[in-house]
Amino acid sequence: MTASHASHYRRPGLPTLLLNRIVRWVNGRGIGLAGSRTLAVRGRTSGEWRTTPVNPLEFDGRRYLVSPRGHSQWVRNMRAAGGGELRLGRKAEAFTAVEVPDADKPELLRAYLRRWQWEVGAFFDGVGPDSPDEELLRIASSHPVFRITPSR
Repeated sequence: MTASHASHYRRPGLPTLLLNRIVRWVNGRGIGLAGSRTLAVRGRTSGEWRTTPVNPLEFDGRRYLVSPRGHSQWVRNMRAAGGGELRLGRKAEAFTAVEVPDADKPELLRAYLRRWQWEVGAFFDGVGPDSPDEELLRIASSHPVFRITPSR
């Protein structure tokens, strides 16, 4: 992974911040818009719960979290914590997380974009679900992906 890819992050603008607030509020009432959930992960420095809306991906019987904006705070916290919770209403599903290597990401990014390109496509620099594997591999290091497994 190159330094520019490792530092890749797109800050949310005001409209996104407002939309995230609405999605978090709706998720808190037990309604997952288009399958969204609220990700809760412990802060790597504070240890406090940090939350953000996410779109979990189900692919080949497994679940994943993809960071469309890049190496965000939730990604850095996830790396440190090794897991978190997906929340919807009063339900909280604890999970462990393992980061997916870049070489294994193209089919996951394709499936993610097929499902949510309408919402997150602008963060993928023109790469879409019909792009060749080489293009998906080119951007893979800019979009962390975690395989999540329910905690027992």
